[in-house]
Amino acid sequence: MTALSAQVSPATRAKPEALGFSSARLARIDEFLTERYIAPGKLPCAHVLVRRRGEIAHESVLGLADSERGRALQGDAIHRIYSMTKPITSLAFMMLVEEGRVSLDDPVHRFIPEFKNIGVYAAGGPGGWQTRRTEAPMRMIDLLRHTSGLTYGFQMRTNVDAAYRHHHLDDRTTHDFKSFIAKLAEIPLEFSPGEAWNYSVSTDVLGYLVESISGQPFEEYLRARVFVPLGMNDTGFHVPEKDWARLPACYTKTLSGRVVLQDDPETSPYRIAPSMASGGGGLVSTAEDYMRFCAMLLGRGELGGRRLVSPKTIELMTLNHLPGGKELISCSRSLYSEAIFAGLGFGLGFAVTIDQARTQNLGSLGEYFWGGMASTAFWVDPKEDLAVVFMTQLMPSTSYPIRRELRTLVYAAMTESCT
Repeated sequence: MTALSAQVSPATRAKPEALGFSSARLARIDEFLTERYIAPGKLPCAHVLVRRRGEIAHESVLGLADSERGRALQGDAIHRIYSMTKPITSLAFMMLVEEGRVSLDDPVHRFIPEFKNIGVYAAGGPGGWQTRRTEAPMRMIDLLRHTSGLTYGFQMRTNVDAAYRHHHLDDRTTHDFKSFIAKLAEIPLEFSPGEAWNYSVSTDVLGYLVESISGQPFEEYLRARVFVPLGMNDTGFHVPEKDWARLPACYTKTLSGRVVLQDDPETSPYRIAPSMASGGGGLVSTAEDYMRFCAMLLGRGELGGRRLVSPKTIELMTLNHLPGGKELISCSRSLYSEAIFAGLGFGLGFAVTIDQARTQNLGSLGEYFWGGMASTAFWVDPKEDLAVVFMTQLMPSTSYPIRRELRTLVYAAMTESCT
């Protein structure tokens, strides 16, 4: 079953041709998603927003929010966005940098003393770690660009990953900030900070730092400094009771290829506030809300007369900050899917295209993007004054090459370039 509905969008609408698109070619997005993914049951649902030159050029709202109950997806659905939380947390931290309350080159142990003596893994396991000294202290920039030496337990590569799993450090419901930081301080780093890139809980640590440095609970800081100014009224760390009906089901693709229920909206933990507001993956949001965030990025820190950060801050965040100007593919120790693509660097919260030809995909030099574990994604292309938000609810994000395919469909519909 497929459902389409027109919804209020985070900008005025215009005919695609007025924004440099072909209506017929944009229609291919709905056709492709329906025929390739929705009708065969590979994806439960899909919501796509395409914004260019300040207006919405295309919107798709397809499929079912809840396959078990036959509930059609609506454009105001509140999705689990997982790691699309990271750019928001990174921006919140950069607000504190702008205020002079912290610097990118500050050692993390300035604010988290427990981190001062963390060593690098050499051998052993919990209760018997053997470590070596770090070559350099972990700095704030290492948290923003994932060169901290921290990791995620779900990567399942090393004894350090295993320790994260044992202590449930990937779980938003087990720890509060205090116990999370204390436990991290007991586990060695994967490598010396600045030595490599590894997808990790670094942005959760940033969330703790925003709370610690600002003196406000992290969720309150985000609400006051980001969500309210941008009109992101449906974004938060849980879904309030009045909006429970807007939470879709989340599914997972098994090794056999079956799509099965992973999180039932009727019993979801997202119905209650978590013990820790995860800056790395805890937010829920709508396509419209997240497009407001993207529109602010396109506006170089400003949306609708409300400025969150300086244009220079956005410029800095979207440069490649990997050591030596390397590509992700050459310095990654992570199993994260985007890290296998050539031509990509990493900024302060986003992946960044630094060599368009090597990506072997349509797009622009300097565009930046990220995604979430449930296959959600967004990208921002300043050169083309373009932003795209994609929402669905299927884990893992490596299930299908939908992000690349959607990128191709959007750029193939473009008839006028801004460059």
